[in-house]
Amino acid sequence: MSADLSHPFLSQLERGRARPSMTSLEKIARALGSSQLELMAAAEDDAADQSDIVVVHADQGTRGPYGDGEGRLLVHGRRRFHPMEFRGSNQVPGEFYEHEGDEFLHVVSGVVIVDFEGRESSVLSAGDSVYFAGGIRHRWHAAEPGGYRLFVVKEKPESR
Repeated sequence: MSADLSHPFLSQLERGRARPSMTSLEKIARALGSSQLELMAAAEDDAADQSDIVVVHADQGTRGPYGDGEGRLLVHGRRRFHPMEFRGSNQVPGEFYEHEGDEFLHVVSGVVIVDFEGRESSVLSAGDSVYFAGGIRHRWHAAEPGGYRLFVVKEKPESR
């Protein structure tokens, strides 16, 4: 997948001579099968403590755009998987996402419809979970007004 950004601009980014807008960051993230939040966290990971025990308090964790909502990473540093808290309120399905790593969703609150392209959708309520393999195109949205909160665990592809 292409980021639809010019080669000179991407070259400047790689050399640290330019900073991407949130729109450009979203395009880059999609091309890499990632998210803006995960790219921002990866930049922080280089300087993060690589301790074998990591505590992230409720007011901590990298926060930022993730799909049609906001995510908060629940760990920092280079780890084998990305657990995060996700909050959203979109009732209209957005674009499908696809990435290499497996993913696990657990609904903490609200009712969520999880669409898998070309397959049957799943309606999940608080307490329900779904696990799916990497490479499956997916998206989710609220089934009713009021929003939803998810616990999401996404495998990092290099951990396979």
